Amino acid sequence: MDWIPFSLDRQQFEEFLLSAAPRVFAAVMVALIGWLVLRITQPAFRSALRRARFADGLITLLVDGMYRVVLALCTLLMAASQLGIDVSVMLAGFGVIGIAIGFAAQETVANTIAGFLIFWDRPFKIGDYITTQSRYGEVREITLRTTRIRTNDNTFVVIPNRQVIGDTLVNHSMYGATRVVVEIGIAYKEKIAEARAVLLAVLPGIEGVIAHPPPDVVARSLGDSSVNLEIRVWIDEAEDELPVEARVVEAAKVALDNAGISIPFPHLQLFVDQVEPRVWDGARALLTRDEN
Repeated sequence: MDWIPFSLDRQQFEEFLLSAAPRVFAAVMVALIGWLVLRITQPAFRSALRRARFADGLITLLVDGMYRVVLALCTLLMAASQLGIDVSVMLAGFGVIGIAIGFAAQETVANTIAGFLIFWDRPFKIGDYITTQSRYGEVREITLRTTRIRTNDNTFVVIPNRQVIGDTLVNHSMYGATRVVVEIGIAYKEKIAEARAVLLAVLPGIEGVIAHPPPDVVARSLGDSSVNLEIRVWIDEAEDELPVEARVVEAAKVALDNAGISIPFPHLQLFVDQVEPRVWDGARALLTRDEN
C-alpha cells in the first residue's frame, strides 16, 4: 500500500477515514446550509432594499456582490473550522491582505466609498443634467469609482466620485421644469414698463419656452450705464437650457431694436476745462529759461 499518503498501512488509513468522516460530513453540511441560507435570504434581502427605495445599481451590488461574498467567506471559515483548520491564521492572512490593498489603493477605496454614498443618497440619476467640478452635462453612467457625463460639446468626461461628493453639485433635472435667466440692459432714458411689454410679447414664441410658469421680466439692478432687466423663462428639458438661453438673447435684442429701445454699452465722458492764460505764460517762461 505504498500509494497511501504518509506511509499509512491499511488499518491506519481506515482509522484515519473513520476519524475524519464526521468532520468532513460536518463541513459539507455547513456548506450546504450556507448555500440554502443564500438562496432563501437573497430574494428577501433584495425585496427589502427595493421597499427602502434603494437604487437598482446599489441593490445589485449589495445583494449579488457583497452579500454573496461575505456569506461565502463566513461559510468557508465555518467549514474550515469543522475540518480542524485554525481559522485564526486565515483571518490574520485576510487582515494583512486587506491592509496591503488599502494602502496600495487609497484613491480607489475613497472613490468606491463615495460611489456607495452616491448610490445611497441618489443626488442624481442617469439622464439628469448636472454641474459638478465646473462641468455641465448629462449623466451617462454611474459606477462605484466614477461618474461619467456627456457635455454640450459632445465630449465624454469621467469624474472620480470622491470629487463629485466633495464639490457643490447642481442637479438641473431634479424638479422637472427649469428656469432660464438672461440679463439685458436698457438706457436710463427708456421706460421699464415699455421694455417689459416688448419683451413679454416675444418670449412665448421662442422655441423651447413653456407657457406655465409664464415668462417674466423684472428690473434687477441699476448699473453704471444701464437699467438691468432680468428675463425669466421656463423650459421642460434641462438639455435645452443653453440653446434656449441663446434664443432668448437674440430675440430680446431684435425686439428692443425694432421698438427703438436702446441697449447702452459702457462709455466714459471726459470734460476738460479751459486752461487759464497765466498757466500758459508760466509754462512759456520755464521753457525760455531752460533754453537760456
